[in-house]
Amino acid sequence: MRSATIFLATTAAYAFQLPFNLPFFSSASQTPLVAPPQEVHDAAVPNRIAIIGAGAAGSSAAFWISKAKERYGVDVEVDVYDKNAWVGGRDTTVQPYDDESAMPHELGASIFVKINKNIWRAVDEFGLERVNFEDEDDVMGLWNGQEFVLSTGGGGFLNGWMDKIKILWRYGYHAPTKTQELVGAMADKFARLYKPNTPHWTNISSVSDTLEFSPLVAQTTAEYLDLQGVNKLWSRELVEAATRVNYGQDVDKIHALEGMCSLAAYSASSVKGGNWQVFDHFLKHSKANLFRETTVKSVLRTSSGWLVHSTLSDVPRAYRTVVLAAPYHQTGISFSAEPSLAHVPWQPYVHLHVTLLSTSSPAPNPAYFNLRPGSKTPSTILTTYDGVRHGGPEPEFNSVSYHGPLMMKNGERRVNAQGEQEWTVKVFSKKRVDDKWLKEMFEGKVGWVYRHEFDAYPVLPPTTTFPPVKLAEGLYYVNAFEPLISTMETETIAARNVVELLMKEQFDAGLCKAEDVEKSMADGKLDDDDYVYGWDC
Repeated sequence: MRSATIFLATTAAYAFQLPFNLPFFSSASQTPLVAPPQEVHDAAVPNRIAIIGAGAAGSSAAFWISKAKERYGVDVEVDVYDKNAWVGGRDTTVQPYDDESAMPHELGASIFVKINKNIWRAVDEFGLERVNFEDEDDVMGLWNGQEFVLSTGGGGFLNGWMDKIKILWRYGYHAPTKTQELVGAMADKFARLYKPNTPHWTNISSVSDTLEFSPLVAQTTAEYLDLQGVNKLWSRELVEAATRVNYGQDVDKIHALEGMCSLAAYSASSVKGGNWQVFDHFLKHSKANLFRETTVKSVLRTSSGWLVHSTLSDVPRAYRTVVLAAPYHQTGISFSAEPSLAHVPWQPYVHLHVTLLSTSSPAPNPAYFNLRPGSKTPSTILTTYDGVRHGGPEPEFNSVSYHGPLMMKNGERRVNAQGEQEWTVKVFSKKRVDDKWLKEMFEGKVGWVYRHEFDAYPVLPPTTTFPPVKLAEGLYYVNAFEPLISTMETETIAARNVVELLMKEQFDAGLCKAEDVEKSMADGKLDDDDYVYGWDC
């Protein structure tokens, strides 16, 4: 998909994800794993690790542990618990009309980009197929609740230049170029997390300081860009469109680091058949035991380890180490440890409504947007809150985006009962959009509708404090990283760091042997863009 602004993201994705190119910044249904049988009672604590959560964090944690086992010869068993019937957590797919022969569509985290080196590498290693999101015919409109303040795209060389002229006329030259410079500097610092000398951390503040991210996290995106002399209309319109679609938050609310992450999108891709397959493969390659549809009730510290009580059995299962790979306050788990657990600050999440639908209308209804009958309505509509700041109404949605024709797995287009071709559309909103609203938006030409609501991503105001990575001896918390950066990719990085920490503390091991890292540095891989720490050590 193509848009003119700088990097406007789509989907309930985590940041570092964006499906459009911009003039200034171009560069299957899920089948859950089945757990093997297990013993549920142990007389002594074995070398066993429990991972709670099978999303990006939990599945990658199991994978990193398997890498450590291979390299250090650690004899440890891994159990992964998840309350859902599927792997992937907030990343899952649904199929239009519940038709197994239809191509699935992402419900949650939809895309990733090349800077997401762990996921990008996993796709290659596991033999999955990437699908890019570039569509030269896509038209993007920026809606403020009353009018389109900008529209771009449509394909063709001339339109590309016209888009640049529109942006320069409205925002000036400095705003896009300065923002590009700031995002590039942030991305360069982030890239250190993949180098042979990548930082390791026991608390989030330390890695934030090491990467020089702390000043960005301490102020809003609006404040940061204002201090950099960036045009306020640019930040309150185009940059805000990115933060709203990516995180459901406005630029004067979300911290600047996550705001910059919303804009760092190049070569946006998805996995054909669903991104959940990456996490499925993480687990399969890890050889971990997976217990689906299993809710962990309590985690209790004993004199020699931990007891995990779940719906799997009335008898708790003993572990040497536990990794919590789910948002602490959402799990409902009763934790007990002596003398006590480290305090985890309350973390609110943005409650997002996602509506997937099919329609025979090739574009949204122009009348809804106060356009003349017969006008061409943009196929991707992003929003800004800036109209509200000037006394206007708030947009009724965060984004409306067409995701192409409704396709079958055999490559054919699906038609409805009337023989009409249909398109698939995704709507993000703060509130439920009802059937009446859908009828108005798509001129009554709506077929399949699927609604879902979930706590999609953390609320990310400026902060100087973070949750602890280590909650107690032998109990680690991957999602402590989310208030700093919340993406699928950073969950895999946070999981890698937790595995490094627990392997060192519990097994006198690690993920990568020092001599292998030193060899990589001696071989010049420190500056090798293809090197990915954890994979190549």
